[in-house]
Amino acid sequence: MTVVKVIELIGSSPTGWSEAAQNAVTDAAKTIKNIKGVHVKRCTAKVKNNMIVEYNANVKISFIVER
Repeated sequence: MTVVKVIELIGSSPTGWSEAAQNAVTDAAKTIKNIKGVHVKRCTAKVKNNMIVEYNANVKISFIVER
């Protein structure tokens, strides 16, 4: 039987939501093996002087648990 675990992370980027999501996956991959999927749950941004200065992507990352 395969066991899949899901964790929730927030990735950030100064350039866009796609890169923010990728940054979350890249950071997770430093300590987690067998990442199989990512679900972008929500996108937000920080604004300063009427300009977006940081993009954030709340993501759920799923991976297979090794036994």
